[in-house]
Amino acid sequence: MRAVRLLLLVLGVAAAAYGGWLLRPQLGSTLPWLIGGPVLHDLLVAPLVGLVGLTLGRLVTNRRRRAWITAGLLASATMLLIAVPLLWRPPSAPPNPGLPDRDYPLGLATGLAVLWAVIVIVLVVDAIVRRRDRRPEHP
Repeated sequence: MRAVRLLLLVLGVAAAAYGGWLLRPQLGSTLPWLIGGPVLHDLLVAPLVGLVGLTLGRLVTNRRRRAWITAGLLASATMLLIAVPLLWRPPSAPPNPGLPDRDYPLGLATGLAVLWAVIVIVLVVDAIVRRRDRRPEHP
């Protein structure tokens, strides 16, 4: 087992060194992204996620509701992360006449609205079912 781990370590270091060698000519334009990404994450994203998690934990005491809201927040963050390159910069190539141009901000807003509408519907239905289950039966 030790030999396999050592082999994987050597292969991983070799692959990282080869990737670094290939990146060398573009290091000037890539270095801000390589440094800026982790710095932005550590200074902005991680504290914000922690603050939202603490707030959510204090405001929503029902575990099932908190799980649905957490899933919605994670899905929203994923959608926003995927959309950032499409929203941030203009296309680098001329538009392809075979593909229709898209309104990316509208698409993102629609996706987020549908996601949160579904979560609200699920939470309302869950509250109705729970209320109905708690009600005593009268003959």
